[in-house]
Formats: sequence, C-alpha cells, structure tokens
Amino acid sequence: MMSEMAKAGRQDWIDGARAMLPLLPGAVPFGMIAGVVASNAGLDALAGIGQSIVVFAGAAQLASTQLIADAAPVFVVILTGLVINLRFAMYSAALAGHLSALPRWRRWLAAYLMTDQSYALSVLRYTARPQMSLAAKFAFYMGGAIPMWTVWLAATAAGYFLGNRIPASWSLDFFVPLSFLALIVPSIADRANAAAALTGGAAAVIAWSLPFNLGLFLAALAGIAAGYAVEKLTPKQGEDA
Repeated sequence: MMSEMAKAGRQDWIDGARAMLPLLPGAVPFGMIAGVVASNAGLDALAGIGQSIVVFAGAAQLASTQLIADAAPVFVVILTGLVINLRFAMYSAALAGHLSALPRWRRWLAAYLMTDQSYALSVLRYTARPQMSLAAKFAFYMGGAIPMWTVWLAATAAGYFLGNRIPASWSLDFFVPLSFLALIVPSIADRANAAAALTGGAAAVIAWSLPFNLGLFLAALAGIAAGYAVEKLTPKQGEDA
C-alpha cells in the first residue's frame, strides 16, 4: 500500500514537471534580463543573484532593481514590489482550498515557490481532477515549481555574468511580455477578464512614461476597476438581463 502511494506521488511529481516543461524556455530570457538589469544597476554578484533566491519574483525584481538604479526613494521601491506581487495574495486564496491542510512548513514552501506558472498549472489540474488527494496535489505542485525555481536562478546568474555581452539583436526583453501572454490569454474566458486585460494593457501603454513605474499602479487599478464594473453589470445565468 505504501509503495503504491509513493509511486502515485512520484507520478504526480513527474506530471507536474512535464506540464511545466513547455513554459521553462520562456523563463530563461526573463531571468537573464533580471540578471543583466542587476549587473547594470551596480549590484554585486551576491545581491544581484541572491535577490532571485530571497525575492524570487521576476516582474517585481525587474521593477525594483531599476528603481534602485534610478535612486528612487526606498518606500517607492518597496511599494512597487508589493503592488506588483499583490496577485499572489489572490493566488494563495485560490489554492488555500486545496493545500491548506498541509503541514505548515509545506505551505510555506509552496508559498515561497509560487509563480504565475505553478499557480495556473495547478489550478487547471485540480479542477480537472477534483478527486486528487492532498499528497497528490502537493506532489504535482512541487513537480512544476522546483524546475521553474531552478531555471530562474540559473538564468539570472547567466544574465548577471554575461551582462552587456548579450547581443542587443537577441531582443530578450521581447520574451518577457510573451511569457505572461502565454498564461493570461487562456484565462480570458469571460467579459470581466477581457475588460480587465484590455483596460489594464491600454492604461499601461498610455502611462508607460510616468516616473518610478507609476504607470503600473494606474494600469493595475484601471484593470481591476474595469473588470469589477463589468462583473457587476453582467447578468448572471438565470437572472433577467
């Protein structure tokens, strides 16, 4: 019996790794950019690469490091990182119904390793297989999360040490929005999500030149407001239009 449970856990871990595999190449240029930005900002190797271990949040790392390089006030750097990572609070709430019964250290580990990719893949898996055991859910989650963490650290280190030797023709920055689009587009399944995505994207483009990445704040607020408004104004099934 125990061997069967262990085998099932290994299979779920393998399934998680396989599900994450197609998304790993998109993390490589993203991580390299984070390393390049840290190097150009004048951070030493310990700080430049170490932030990927301590923070482990790509978009927040990029924005915060650039603000540090621009000598932005400390509270702006911290606030920017917190706002960009607010989505993880929603991710955690969504996963709590599946993983909250885990021992505390496992919940902390899952929280630390959480990425957009690991969250999205896990929710899809749990929804498709509602009878999964707690151990199977955790194994699947870790199977995807650990490879992503490993690839991110390696890519950050490569970007830091290569620095400006990476040819501009590679256009690594082009892959950053692509990696997020690969996750966002499939999730746009209703009017509220579509309104939030379109409004937030438009606001980000319009406000891109604002100092200290304030355009991100405005875009996030605009997207949330648009999605909320459409959600409230859209009749639910069974309700009169």
